[in-house]
Amino acid sequence: MRDLDLTSLRLFVAVCEARNIARAAEQQALVGSAISKRLAALEDAVGTALLVRRRRGVEPTPAGETLLEHAREILANHARIERDMAAYAAGVRGQVRILATASAIAESLADDVAAFLKQPAHRDIRVDIEERVSTGVVAGVREGHAAVGLCWDAADFGNLHTRPWRSDHLSVVMPRSHPLATQPTLHLAQTLDEEHVNLPPNSAVQLMLQRAAALAGRPLRCRVVVATFDAALRVVRAGLAISVLPAELARPYADAFGLQIVPLADEWARRRFAIATRGDDSLTPAARLLVEHLGAAGQAAEPNIE
Repeated sequence: MRDLDLTSLRLFVAVCEARNIARAAEQQALVGSAISKRLAALEDAVGTALLVRRRRGVEPTPAGETLLEHAREILANHARIERDMAAYAAGVRGQVRILATASAIAESLADDVAAFLKQPAHRDIRVDIEERVSTGVVAGVREGHAAVGLCWDAADFGNLHTRPWRSDHLSVVMPRSHPLATQPTLHLAQTLDEEHVNLPPNSAVQLMLQRAAALAGRPLRCRVVVATFDAALRVVRAGLAISVLPAELARPYADAFGLQIVPLADEWARRRFAIATRGDDSLTPAARLLVEHLGAAGQAAEPNIE
């Protein structure tokens, strides 16, 4: 197979998304014949048909669907390369990409990174943060998509190097008028008669809760599924259900939303987060400085976590 050029891949993606060559040509400010010629050359390069021409447009063949997936990834990587190189051209001497879970970003990561960037010695360093689930964080660091990852330390890190960062404590969040709100602590089993606000099934918190409920021999009753911690807190404020969330994340909303936060007494409710890298030798000077800063910030904060 001959080398595939980015322009042809970009036009192929545009046609697949528009499902129409003429419409894609209009969006790309080209004539339809130019795109058709590119697509024909692309099919010749890969040695198979990529599109099926229909009466009202086109649709990808099975081979086309596979190429579409790869093409989107290639174009996204190319966009990241352009952005990174543009940063260096503009005078930025360091570029660090972090993959982190929603819990890490929502709780302390943004503050820790902001404190790092405010230091005069780091003014020429750029830090980008992308949210992923724990498995995506580990895979992204292992495959070299990012230098640094932050996630729950129960993840399977394989041969990655890890060091501790911060911890949090899962707690039951409910309206202050809720019958369970008077308890000093709770076990998850005591909440299983209540309806819960659930996070997405692949989130670390939700996987842990489902496992713990199964071990207790009870189902986790779900009334609402939301994508973010903020949405979960708003559902709880409305009185529709209770939720199990990190206390550190819910605490700033407690007074404004009229919420009671009761710590879970289950052993697994205390979660620790880890900083993952492919090893110090793989880190650029900027990434090494950031990892050292994150580790020190986590160590300094740990005694203050209740």
